[in-house]
Amino acid sequence: MQLAEAKAQFIANWGRFGTNWGINRTMAQIHALLLVSPDHLSADEVMEQLNISRGNANMNLRELIDWGLVQKVIVPGERKEFFTAEKDIWKVARQIVKERKKRELDLMIPVLKDLSDVEGDRRDKAVKTFTDTIQNIRKFSEQADRTLDTMIKADEHWFWSSLMKLFGAKH
Repeated sequence: MQLAEAKAQFIANWGRFGTNWGINRTMAQIHALLLVSPDHLSADEVMEQLNISRGNANMNLRELIDWGLVQKVIVPGERKEFFTAEKDIWKVARQIVKERKKRELDLMIPVLKDLSDVEGDRRDKAVKTFTDTIQNIRKFSEQADRTLDTMIKADEHWFWSSLMKLFGAKH
């Protein structure tokens, strides 16, 4: 497979995968393009290579910056803005987990805490079912929160060796 074809397939598939981690296809495709580009790219180059509008490119580049996956690059003497993506996939994965946690889990845990304090007689089947369910979701969410915090702070080698130990694999 030639580089151009492989690059196009990677960008298309990363775009499809990106929807699974909570971003739109175009945003993921821009991220993929920047991941595999050896040099920083301008918004014009992104637009041209992905055949997208200026507004679409600018909006998604800003969002990628907000996610911490893309950085602006200052080029002396250039008026255009340039962009690059973090190439270390461990850092990319940690950043995605961090953002998803912030946008979802960090918002859900306080809601579950509030819902845990529902008034009513615990002997009532409906009250008991509701409070037990909320409490189980809350416990799971809080454990997931602690686990994700550990992953976000972890060194790559430590994380993988710990995971291998957990599954009993020899390394």
